[in-house]
Amino acid sequence: MNSPRVQADPQSNLPFGEEAKPGFRTKTAATRLTPEELGEIEAAAEGAGQALSEWLRGTALCAARERPADPVELVLAEVWAVRYALLNLFHAAAQAASEGRQLLPDSVLTIRDQADARKLQQARKLLDNFLAREGNESARMP
Repeated sequence: MNSPRVQADPQSNLPFGEEAKPGFRTKTAATRLTPEELGEIEAAAEGAGQALSEWLRGTALCAARERPADPVELVLAEVWAVRYALLNLFHAAAQAASEGRQLLPDSVLTIRDQADARKLQQARKLLDNFLAREGNESARMP
């Protein structure tokens, strides 16, 4: 019985069988589970409306990409949020007063929600910029 032979792409530097397009998943991560553990994760995947492999991949990547809480980062995030909220509240109040109206409670809640949604991202950005500048300055010193 003859089976057709598949030739590897001569342009590829990958070993035979690994000629995947960029972004395609070609690797496997395996683990062993008890029947009870398998039942738990199957139920969780079903509850999320996802296939088991999709749910496992998403959960594993989420855990792998999660940054540990740095107290400095958390404090900076809160300081940034307070600064953002105060500046925006002062601006909104001044604008409302110049138009002869009062600042609505919903406006205050919106500003608070915007500050909360952006605070951690902004704190990380500030820290990254600070550490990059600090690294550049120490590299220039003899």
